[in-house]
Amino acid sequence: MAAPVSVSVRHRSTAPARLQIRMGNVNEGKGIFAPVVVIVRNIIGRKRFNQLRGKAIALHSQVITEFCKTIGADSKQRQGLIRLAKKNGEKLGFLA
Repeated sequence: MAAPVSVSVRHRSTAPARLQIRMGNVNEGKGIFAPVVVIVRNIIGRKRFNQLRGKAIALHSQVITEFCKTIGADSKQRQGLIRLAKKNGEKLGFLA
C-alpha cells in the first residue's frame, strides 16, 4: 500500500487587481491638431461636430478603398490601412 501524500494548497487572501477598461481615445487632448479640433467642436457644438467628423471618416475610408482597388490590395490589407489611419488620426489629435 502506498503512503498517503500530503498536498498543501495556498489560497489567495485578496482578489487580483482588475484592469480598468477605458473607452475612447487614449491620446485625447494630445497631438498637434487637438487644440484646433477642440475649438471647432466648441464653436459648432458636439452633435454637429460628430456628424461632420463621421462624414470625414467615411470619405477617408472610401479614398483608402479606392486606393486599394487601384493597387490591387485585398480586403485584409485595406482593413489594415484603415486601422493605421485611425491610429494616426488619434496620435495627431484629430480624434480629440
